[in-house]
Amino acid sequence: MRRGVLVAGLSLFAISVAVAVQRLPMSVTFKGQDRFQRLVGLAQENNWKSLPIGERTAAVGQAMLGTPYKSYTLEIDNRIESPSVNLNGQDCWTFFENSLAFARMLEQPQENWTPETMLREIELDRYRGGECTGEYLSRLHYLEDWLYDNDRRGLVKDMTRSLGGKSVPHAAREMTVGWRHYRYLAANKSLLGPLGRMEADVSSRPLIMVAKARVPAIEGKLRSGDIIGIISRDGQLYSTSHVGLALRGSDGVLHFMHASAPNNYGKVVIDSRLSTYLNRFRTHAGILVGRPLK
Repeated sequence: MRRGVLVAGLSLFAISVAVAVQRLPMSVTFKGQDRFQRLVGLAQENNWKSLPIGERTAAVGQAMLGTPYKSYTLEIDNRIESPSVNLNGQDCWTFFENSLAFARMLEQPQENWTPETMLREIELDRYRGGECTGEYLSRLHYLEDWLYDNDRRGLVKDMTRSLGGKSVPHAAREMTVGWRHYRYLAANKSLLGPLGRMEADVSSRPLIMVAKARVPAIEGKLRSGDIIGIISRDGQLYSTSHVGLALRGSDGVLHFMHASAPNNYGKVVIDSRLSTYLNRFRTHAGILVGRPLK
């Protein structure tokens, strides 16, 4: 009798969890099926699976060159947070994230190279602890928080300190300042309080940065597929502002590959040498570096 009550209780718990993690339909969460199938074909033809994870990530990124830049592709609903992919248009974050998720998916048997598997890899990467709870704040919204969480779980290694990075005054506040631009926040202002507490927690951790004056000296230590976060300075405070991938050219030069905003290229490009790119913008102060491990 007591066992029956326990089973019933577990069933009710399972139902409540299922409701809590309700997912949106594939028609909403996965855009660009034709582009996905093209990537699968290239992966098979070029045996990307045999490459180390960093080089594999860079190969996927190169295959997406020319993809139009599109902002706020993660804001797909007013209430339900769900893993999502949009290969038709990408911003700087989703470009590196899609490249890495697709590369990780190739570890699976080929019959599992599917949109569903890629979405699971996105969930592993994008959400705190690797789990989307259906709540907006289960997503890792700040790159420095993403790096902290993914490093803690052994998915990437934060290389910044070992490359000579130093702590700088830190403020993660972009989302509370610009909350009207975020669909979930505009639809549910009760999220602003918890969001502010999350930002305070992120800001309380050291932000380690390799200053841009030092970047030329460490470019030789970077590898294709390394995640390069751009750190900008606003007054006396620093925050992450952009992200892309390192790409070692055939000439040995370390380039910055990224989804460039419409006021620049407006698409995914292989840009100039990383240090040259940093010097192009006065507000760019330095970088952080994450190296995919698996």
